[in-house]
Parts: sequence; C-alpha cells; structure tokens
Amino acid sequence: MAQRLRLAFVLAAWLAAGAAAAQPTQCRLQPLEGTNGVEVAAVRDARTLALKDGTELRLAAIEAPAGSQAEAARAALEKLAPAGTTLELMGLGREPRDRYGRRVAFDFLPDSQHSLQQMLLGLGEAWVGANVGDPGCAALLLSTESGARNARRGFWADPNFAPLPADRAAQLAAEQGRFVLVEGTISSVHKSGSTIYLNFGPPGTGALSVTIASRLQRTFTVVGLDPQSLSGRRVRVRGWVEYRSGPIIEAAAPEQIERLY
Repeated sequence: MAQRLRLAFVLAAWLAAGAAAAQPTQCRLQPLEGTNGVEVAAVRDARTLALKDGTELRLAAIEAPAGSQAEAARAALEKLAPAGTTLELMGLGREPRDRYGRRVAFDFLPDSQHSLQQMLLGLGEAWVGANVGDPGCAALLLSTESGARNARRGFWADPNFAPLPADRAAQLAAEQGRFVLVEGTISSVHKSGSTIYLNFGPPGTGALSVTIASRLQRTFTVVGLDPQSLSGRRVRVRGWVEYRSGPIIEAAAPEQIERLY
C-alpha cells in the first residue's frame, strides 16, 4: 500500500511539474483500427500486458530495467493499468507485431493526453528504446526521460543506473547483450566498407564504438546528426552492447544518439 501511495504521489507531481510542458502534438499518433477499448487482464512484466481477448501487448518505444529495479517497474505499470483497465491503442501506421507475436502499440488510458510509455518514463521506471519510429515521438519521450533523470525519479535515484562511461572496457564487457545508456566524447569517425564507425577511443583500448550502416547516413543527417560531424562531440548513446574486437552498439535510428554539446 505504501508503495502504491508513493507512486501515485510521484505521478501526480510529474504531471503537475513537467508533463504539461511537453506538447503531445509533437507525436502524431493514429488510432489503430479495431484496437480501441481493449481490456487489460494482467501485467506480465514492466512493459508487457496480457489482454482479455487472449493476446499480449508490448508497450512500444521503451525498454524496462532488469535486476533490482524490474519489480518496481512492473509495479508501476500495474498501478497505471491494473486488470480491468480499458486502453486505447495508438501507432504510427499499421499495428505491428514483435518476433514473439505480441501486439506493439502506444497505449493510452481513456481521455489521457499521456501514453503509458510517457508516464513510465516520467516516473523513472523505463528508458526510451532504440527505435521509436518517429522524430517527434522520439523527442517527446527523450525529453520526458531527461526530466526524470534530472529529478532522480525512480531508478535514476540509484547510481548504478547512471549512463556508463564509454571508455570503461570492463563495465561495457559485462553488459554484453543488455540494453544500456553510454556517455562519452567521440574521438574519431571513419568509414570502412558499408559501415560508419564512431569511436570513443583508440583501437585496442576497449572503448566503445558505435556503428551506423552507410545507407542510413541520410536518416541521421536530416535530423541534424550527420555522423561525420560528431567527432569531438560528447554524446549519449542507447542500445544493446555487442562484443567483437571490443564493445559495439549498432545505431539504426537517430534517437539512439543524443548530442550533449
């Protein structure tokens, strides 16, 4: 009960202090045909709902924490959308399915301007994911996440959830296969074959490299993130850590890279 009251207080404070400042018109979602009025049967985890019709719904555009904060994040979603809640599903086009067959959508309580995704981000119980799918929606969600991080809400109050330094080889190696946020200054940018490499340190040092397929360069450039202009810039990167000759994050969408200065 105490946890539910605390969550309600934090959500009310977020709505009063910052959510109203974010313009929902930045994110032009459309109702998904035949999906409004779905009813929640249960909360599976911090970003998955079981629906009364027997299908499962994954919250689009966010990632949820694992480990010590996983239960807190799940409890936050259960508070926002307990069993019996009716949701309106919105999207950027035709409703997609993930590789497990789950429905994927932005989810709204009736008459709410803020999606469940934005509420979880505002509470500090989720990260913006690696592929939001729309620049306006990405900007809105990233701004909400930033507000929670600056206010140290939710898991942002735990130093273990701070973005990882891009030059910490051992820490990055330990995160292989996990979704992370990483910060650092890009020391060099070079193209090899069909791939652009953003390097946070000299080869062999264990520093992170971010890869971007050359065919996607224009996608980044049109939103002001020309990869070739990022050398010497401090950035925040989000995505899944792979390990080849060193730690690598593949960036397939501009929202994975935030320029900090």
